[in-house]
Amino acid sequence: MTATATRPLNVTEAIESRRSIRKYVQEPMNQDDLREILRLASLAPSAWNAQTWRFAVVQDPAVKAQLQEAAYGQGQVTNAPAVIVVYSDMEDTLQTVEDTAHPGMGDAGRTGQRTTFDNVFGHQDVAQRGQWGLSQANIAFGFLMLAARGLDYDTVPMLGFQPDKVKAILGLPEHVQFAGLLPIGKRAEDGFPHHRHSVERLTTFY
Repeated sequence: MTATATRPLNVTEAIESRRSIRKYVQEPMNQDDLREILRLASLAPSAWNAQTWRFAVVQDPAVKAQLQEAAYGQGQVTNAPAVIVVYSDMEDTLQTVEDTAHPGMGDAGRTGQRTTFDNVFGHQDVAQRGQWGLSQANIAFGFLMLAARGLDYDTVPMLGFQPDKVKAILGLPEHVQFAGLLPIGKRAEDGFPHHRHSVERLTTFY
């Protein structure tokens, strides 16, 4: 089955039907669907089009088992057919920042993009600018969950893991920062229905 075999959910349907799922149907993930979900997530917005996010897709059972250990033994890591590790690599972004300038802006756009990033981030240390990069990657993390649900997959966002161990397992540079781990697959449980504050509880109108 391909990603277009069933009708994608619209945005409202995806948001309202999303659940945090920890038990998944035991079948490999359709690779076309997986790539489409990643493509959709990569369309997330970012300041100056920086696109600081990076995805590490783990489907190998042995590697998932290592990730589970780094995630304090949480079962959803190995129960899901795939785990998407979403992280920010601001240093890679800075090294290749000209590539984020829109082609329609020409050489002037590429030069301007380099100048902007050097002026804004050149005086910051790695951790400081890395935190900014993470704020952009968090946007893509949200898009990723909705893209998955839109194609009838389920996820559970995870922040309960040991970052240094995940970096070692995946061979990631020390400077990267994690938006989270995202087990993904077809749900084998319903999950809890939404229980949220009301709009009035959360919002002040001016």
